[in-house]
Amino acid sequence: MRSLLFILIYLVTSIVNLMSAQTISGNVQDLSNQPVPYANVILKDADQKLIKAGITNDKGVFLLKDIESNTYQITISSIGFTAYNKTFAFSDNALTLGTITLEQNEESLEEVTITTKKPIVEVKPDKTVFNVAETITSSGNNSLDVLRKAPGVRVDNNDDIVVEGKNGVLIYIDDRQNFLQGDDLTTFLQSLQADEIESIEIITQPSSKYDAAGNAGIINIRLKREKGLGTVGSFSNTLTYGDFLRNNSQLGITTKTKKWTLNANYSNFIGKPTSFINLYRVQGDNIFDARSTSENDVINHNIRTSADYIINTKNTIGISANLSLRDASSETNSRTPIIQRNTGVIDSILLAPNSNENESLNLNTNLNYRYKDTLGRSLLIDLNYGRYQRNRFNNQPNFYITSQGDPLNENITAQDTPIDIDIYVTKVDYEQKLGKGMLSLGSKLSFVKTDNTFDFFTIQNRIRSLDMDRSNTFVYDEIVTAGYINYNFGINKFKIQAGLRVENTDSKGDLAAASPNDNKTVKRKYTDWFPSGGLTYQASQNHSLALLYSRRIQRPNYQALNPFEFQLDELSFRRGNPFLQPQYTDNLKLSHTYKYTLTTSLSYSFINDFFAQITEAEGENRNFINTRNVANQEVINLSISYPKKINNWWNIYMSGYIYYSDFKPTDSSFIAVDQTTYGGYAQSTFTLSKGLTFELSGWYSSPSIWGGTYATESLGSLNIGIQKKWDNWTVKLTGNDILYTIPWRGTTQFGNLFIDGSGGSDSRTVQFYISHSFGNKDVKAKKQKKSGLQDEQDRINN
Repeated sequence: MRSLLFILIYLVTSIVNLMSAQTISGNVQDLSNQPVPYANVILKDADQKLIKAGITNDKGVFLLKDIESNTYQITISSIGFTAYNKTFAFSDNALTLGTITLEQNEESLEEVTITTKKPIVEVKPDKTVFNVAETITSSGNNSLDVLRKAPGVRVDNNDDIVVEGKNGVLIYIDDRQNFLQGDDLTTFLQSLQADEIESIEIITQPSSKYDAAGNAGIINIRLKREKGLGTVGSFSNTLTYGDFLRNNSQLGITTKTKKWTLNANYSNFIGKPTSFINLYRVQGDNIFDARSTSENDVINHNIRTSADYIINTKNTIGISANLSLRDASSETNSRTPIIQRNTGVIDSILLAPNSNENESLNLNTNLNYRYKDTLGRSLLIDLNYGRYQRNRFNNQPNFYITSQGDPLNENITAQDTPIDIDIYVTKVDYEQKLGKGMLSLGSKLSFVKTDNTFDFFTIQNRIRSLDMDRSNTFVYDEIVTAGYINYNFGINKFKIQAGLRVENTDSKGDLAAASPNDNKTVKRKYTDWFPSGGLTYQASQNHSLALLYSRRIQRPNYQALNPFEFQLDELSFRRGNPFLQPQYTDNLKLSHTYKYTLTTSLSYSFINDFFAQITEAEGENRNFINTRNVANQEVINLSISYPKKINNWWNIYMSGYIYYSDFKPTDSSFIAVDQTTYGGYAQSTFTLSKGLTFELSGWYSSPSIWGGTYATESLGSLNIGIQKKWDNWTVKLTGNDILYTIPWRGTTQFGNLFIDGSGGSDSRTVQFYISHSFGNKDVKAKKQKKSGLQDEQDRINN
């Protein structure tokens, strides 16, 4: 496959180098012979019709391509300079205008401050961008909380992320895949604070250049990075009060020269969140009415560093490292009356005062090289290594008492469950202009090694003994080799994109346990093809249509394959399924965009071998949950998003969705279920006076189906916030979930087992936020200026 890739790259390069391109180029400088970077370059014909637009690079050089023979007027402008105009006839294959000198505008101000405000949501042909920094009530929240507000995104009662009615979204951080899964991914997202996030990109129909994993597409979280020359920084602190006080802080510094960009960022979270879960379970002749409350002590530290060096105008090299350290402990008190179903008499009560100690380390490093020239060729080589470690110890005493409080018996156990994950990823992406379009080629090799240990202990007279029959180690190795080809081009008002990705998966799960087990080793090796394509039609400046298709795969989580059980308490546990097969999704989406703001999309998805969450009875008293391929799923989704400026002091943003989900059994024990779910997010921002704004926001999700088996009730949240800005300071005061409507409730029925569950956390909070920015503002402002043309270019090129 690698040989084929290099041959294709060589052929493409040779063909394009032979092609002649009609180009106009030039070099822009000031009176002191210094280059003028990022100047606007506009080419118009004799009728003043816009033919081509561009900007100069950091060396002051511009290149306009594919120009037909004609008479043109070129205008070059930049803030602080008098615009340059020239009319000329063009008939050659390549015309160099030479050095163009811009004169200083004597009427320009000594100091110019440019203030821009991004829209909350930007709709682009291939993705939707949610600008987190533009929402007042996001400050002080974690990334999982922020995702609830993103258009088309829903976070369910189990903290699973649902996009357009589908589970199985792939999480990226700054364009790089995050390989954590399940509870470990949830923990990571909860540790990533909103103050570190610049924007969230929702890519529901990724092209072939992206990994095929993720049934619901990709969510790319872009972290904040200061721009501009000089040294700048920011500091923020948020105090949050729920049941207890918690605090998170952030400090970021960026130094940028003409050659170097250095970034360093530190953030933390220290606090005591609380949660509860209630499970009313009817099983056989008994009723189990379990009610649990938890208090968690959490200390989390995040460190991000990066360095980029510009070798020359075509070559850049970069290195980065992100480290997250988490130290958490929890105390859970559970009380479960065990009741005779026919008589209502309490046989006994289970008291389970559990404790949990959890330490984790998450390290991600990256080395990258990028080449990009003025002919449209680019090469990116990306090398990544990640290390995740978690040490978790659960102490689980179980005391049985009578309804009068007299002791009956006890069973004290503990579990030591460390996990180590090593991740190696190598990726090469190449782009080259070919004909009227752009050809992309690439390959990727990833190796993930997961080492799980499950040591089960029984404790008698304070002496801890390892139970070999209930302990195991599970090692899971997965190698994914991938290659892709993608081509996109335009014909008049149409843009066409087509691609094909191939992925070979070679995995092995090896179980080591003292007791015999039929599931000791599970090997898989398979190759899949993933086509994708899209057709965009720009009917007019106000209307555009897009039709997109993609095929996706969702591989089982590592822990979901481990056949041994993980106890929630003595009567409830989770058990892995080593025979769990991947699930595949075919997605088709039609969308319409009006004036680049109002977007309406209709999508259809078919999911084969859906990952259903099945809760089953074991004996008279115990039950367990595991993941099984027992159904297929069909989803029809309608989404709408619309930002609107009502007047100078009132801006609104609304997004809504409605989807129909139909689970079709492939196993006779699975009960067919379907559900129509609707919801959305709305936000109003009011400018009360200069620097003072007020925000009212909220989200809602109607009853839905979780895991194909749990019917959950509606969820929602109402939030308010007020913000004051002056000089380099920002202060915010917010109230979250003021009606306390985030807690969930759901029911499930499987065989003779019925569960009515509910749960939540101290989501009703008050937050006080303060931030300060510092550094070389003059240099930063000059570097960050954005041309009026650039917004229009973004609409065309993105």
